Amino acid sequence: MEVEGKIKKIEETKEYGSNGFRKREVIITTEEQYPQPIAIEFVQDKTDLLNNYSVGQNVKVSINLRGREWTNPQGEVKYFNSIQGWRIENLQAAQGDNAVPPVPPAEAFAPADNLNEEDHDDLPF
Repeated sequence: MEVEGKIKKIEETKEYGSNGFRKREVIITTEEQYPQPIAIEFVQDKTDLLNNYSVGQNVKVSINLRGREWTNPQGEVKYFNSIQGWRIENLQAAQGDNAVPPVPPAEAFAPADNLNEEDHDDLPF
């Protein structure tokens, strides 16, 4: 799955536990009729993917939905969901690679004044 939008915030990397579990969150605001701020977490070595990005950039994030079941000390079962990112792309760069360069207006071209109708034309059309 993918989420597209503008980076609203990039959190610092946080470490948890004695085994060095790392997590970093980015908040993406979707650009639709009703924009949504979506928190996406990157874990372990994927936290470094956010180093090259900054607030305000338009990005596409590849995500996985994760779910967990937890039983509290009172025996109640709780469910938790998380959105985990595994790839992030800058949309401006991606669109720029495939974009067609703008065509200058017709006025930018000088008219051909040395045209000779009798010259041989080898074009097939």
